[in-house]
Amino acid sequence: MRAFFDALAPTRDRDKARRWYYYRHLTAFLQFVVPPRQRVLEVGCGTGDLLAAVDPEFGVGLDISHAMLSIARSKYPRLHFVQSDAHDPALGGRFDYIILSDLVGDLDDVQQAFARVQQLAAPQTRLIITYYNYLWEPALKLAERLGLKSPQNVQNWLPVDDIEGFLALSGFAPIRKGYRLLLPIYIPGVSWFCNTILAHLPGIRRLCLTQYLIARAVPDPADRREFRCSVIVPCRNEAGNIPDIVRRTPAMGAGTELVFVDGNSTDGTVDRIQEVIVRYQGPHTIRLIHQGEGIGKGDAVRKGFEAATGEVLTILDADVTVDPEVLPKFYHAIADGHGEFINGSRMVYPMERQAMRFLNLIGNKVFSQIFTWLLEQRLRDTLCGTKALLKRDYEKIKAGRHYFGDFDPFGDFDLLFGAAKQNLKIVEVPVRYRDRTYGETKIKRFQHGLLLLRMCGIAYKRFRMH
Repeated sequence: MRAFFDALAPTRDRDKARRWYYYRHLTAFLQFVVPPRQRVLEVGCGTGDLLAAVDPEFGVGLDISHAMLSIARSKYPRLHFVQSDAHDPALGGRFDYIILSDLVGDLDDVQQAFARVQQLAAPQTRLIITYYNYLWEPALKLAERLGLKSPQNVQNWLPVDDIEGFLALSGFAPIRKGYRLLLPIYIPGVSWFCNTILAHLPGIRRLCLTQYLIARAVPDPADRREFRCSVIVPCRNEAGNIPDIVRRTPAMGAGTELVFVDGNSTDGTVDRIQEVIVRYQGPHTIRLIHQGEGIGKGDAVRKGFEAATGEVLTILDADVTVDPEVLPKFYHAIADGHGEFINGSRMVYPMERQAMRFLNLIGNKVFSQIFTWLLEQRLRDTLCGTKALLKRDYEKIKAGRHYFGDFDPFGDFDLLFGAAKQNLKIVEVPVRYRDRTYGETKIKRFQHGLLLLRMCGIAYKRFRMH
């Protein structure tokens, strides 16, 4: 194997230049899923181009070929290159991202390689795997015979499901998977249509050349600990619900604080919160902050997150249409390692009769299907206000917010987009949806519906056109 790749090294960069269209798309995908300035390991790095393209703060390339690494070192002296076998990497330490690009087919023992890579993964590490779709085996072999593709050894032609099985045996849990690049050569206009439109359609997408998997290390139960929890309650004209929220919110983890964020209420909500703070004698810490000149629930949630002192951030809408008693389910989903972004779903249990108007219900179901397709993670309810995530993960979402823009007044899509972009494991917790007993809904169906459609367009552009 080493001799084979050493022989390819002198012409490797020239061959990649001939197939520039394929490598441009592969590079763009990796730049999308790997944020810059991370600790990155690429196993099977070749001449180092992909590793350099993701702009790591600390980058290590591992390859079996001495000749490939000699070229890589001369091109990218700031990166570190190690000659070693993927089945027994001579490395220590932990990485934020580990990339295996077009490598799985060359592995003698896929499970062993994954298991050894798992030893280099921390709980927050993301493993990125890209590989050829096994349906393309005849076409790629023909292209190799015609000299249109670099020669390869005998390959493991594995479907995504088989790779998932190897990951599970090696201590990894998939986050999401998908397909890219239906037409890997450049034909003006035709390539754009095939790879931007057709490649994402149900059924057709499974014919794409590249399949990918993003996974994380399975959390060790021995590492479980209790977190301090902050419950953010954005409120505007919800005076009648404040005492109920305080009374019904359970204590969670190593301590719970309630952070009310008032959006310039005119019904005495602020006075009611202050009264509760003075009289309260329970286990919670209760705080009030003012939204000020900000507008919308999204702005209120962000200000609440900034003020929160807890390690787990939870959102509870002040209309109490979701029972505060369910909040421990969100907390435990994070503390037990089941997920990293916990999203409530009102679409599982029957709703109370007046909880959601018919058009709202239809719209929610439509948007859930659209976002499941766009984000490539299952979502049954995109607009449930009850959510939870670790504060350290929110800081990552916040740092990357400029990628999508700042126009979501609700905050739900801002968080969902950010969680998907940061490759967080999204898990849904079913909740009961109750009738509102005080105040009025802030949702404007048609105005906000058009805004949601605009968000879908932005998500398509950002997640599917990179």
